[in-house]
Amino acid sequence: MARKYTIRSKEEKQAIVKEVLAGSSISAWEPEIRKQCVSEWVKKYQEDGEIGLEPKKKPGNPLSRYERRKELSYTEQLQYQIELLKRELTEKEAEVARLKQRNARKTNY
Repeated sequence: MARKYTIRSKEEKQAIVKEVLAGSSISAWEPEIRKQCVSEWVKKYQEDGEIGLEPKKKPGNPLSRYERRKELSYTEQLQYQIELLKRELTEKEAEVARLKQRNARKTNY
């Protein structure tokens, strides 16, 4: 059975980490919080402080919020075009890097 993915807030993680650092057992938490997660939070807190406990944003597809809608405002149309151009630029930069590597390999032979 697949686990339910829960995003914990920074404050929630911080409370758990402070309890663990105060001497509470890692396994004393809710059954849905794995011991491994708690120990990772403690490690991140010790390395980076409170910043290490902030939830990471998922990359996702930035175009999906515009593609699902039938009508977009002028501002949203512009933002959609910007996202399309960013995607195209990233693809072109990757292609240039590939061609440079290929060219460097040809000159080395």
